[in-house]
Amino acid sequence: MERVRITASHCYDVLIGPGLIRRAGEEIAKAVRPCKAAVITDDTVKLLYGKTVVDSLRDAGFDADIWAFPHGERSKTMATLARALEWLGESGVSRSDLVVALGGGVPGDLAGFAAAVYDRGIRFVQIPTTLLAAVDSSVGGKTAVDLAAGKNMAGAFHQPEIVLCDTDVIRDLPAGLKRDGLAEMLKYGVLCDPELFSALHTGAWEKRMEQTVARCVAIKRDYVAGDEKDNGRRQFLNLGHTFGHAVEKCSGFTLTHGQGVGVGMVMAARAAGIDPAPIADACLACGLPIRVSYTAGELAEAALRDKKRRGGKITLVLPETVGKCYLKTVPIEDLPAIFVQATGEAPCK
Repeated sequence: MERVRITASHCYDVLIGPGLIRRAGEEIAKAVRPCKAAVITDDTVKLLYGKTVVDSLRDAGFDADIWAFPHGERSKTMATLARALEWLGESGVSRSDLVVALGGGVPGDLAGFAAAVYDRGIRFVQIPTTLLAAVDSSVGGKTAVDLAAGKNMAGAFHQPEIVLCDTDVIRDLPAGLKRDGLAEMLKYGVLCDPELFSALHTGAWEKRMEQTVARCVAIKRDYVAGDEKDNGRRQFLNLGHTFGHAVEKCSGFTLTHGQGVGVGMVMAARAAGIDPAPIADACLACGLPIRVSYTAGELAEAALRDKKRRGGKITLVLPETVGKCYLKTVPIEDLPAIFVQATGEAPCK
């Protein structure tokens, strides 16, 4: 088993290895004394792992119960958050108790946000069940729900007590869910690790899954350290996301986050004026799309609503080469031209 220590306003461990779902209660009890544990998940994950986690928590001395919402990004709303908060209240959860976020990015973000605001903030644990959540969204303390205006626009920074990444669960994932995680892993490679990028391109990562996931978590830790609130170095983790979130929004969220990030990284390379082929080839090797049919104008309009916009400017993360990127802050009025370059559209004359 691999262990990565996260240093933030609240420090915690990320455990990566086989069998952690079955041992969830035992491992959580090492970080949190047994109390009432409210498990929040979606209906799909509940059927797969809900009973295992609840039974494990009870065996470890926790008073555990579970609540599930319909799976998918469309449930990541203020309405679902309100239902989760009402359930916590009806269940008698107090400030000394615990929320357990079980699932992929949507349950993790929503349950974490519920923990951040319920009773002005209570403890929570992340048990990611997708590769994307394991290497990205479960680490770093970002929690959120979507608004009609855009993705993740209502949220809070709230660090977990512990994160449990079960590699048996990751190995059993459908190919599509693995691909979504690979997009975020490729992002780490493009940012600072050509060796990781190469391992993902060739598929060699699965032979060293624990170590590769741990490497991705460690990279994220290093970007988060000292910039927990995303005002400086942590912004590098947005590589592919300004473009990718625009792609997701234009698709009505029928394209997944991983697919958006894959396309977004290729677009970022074009916007930077470099050859996008190495990143595009790696995305294709990982089963990710590299282009979409939306116009530059449609994408730019969606990007104007991005939560990373600050006043009249937005900071883009652009690759210089695989392993090195830079930040470029641009006025929002430049976005249409940037998206023209990013999509490869012929500029209007």
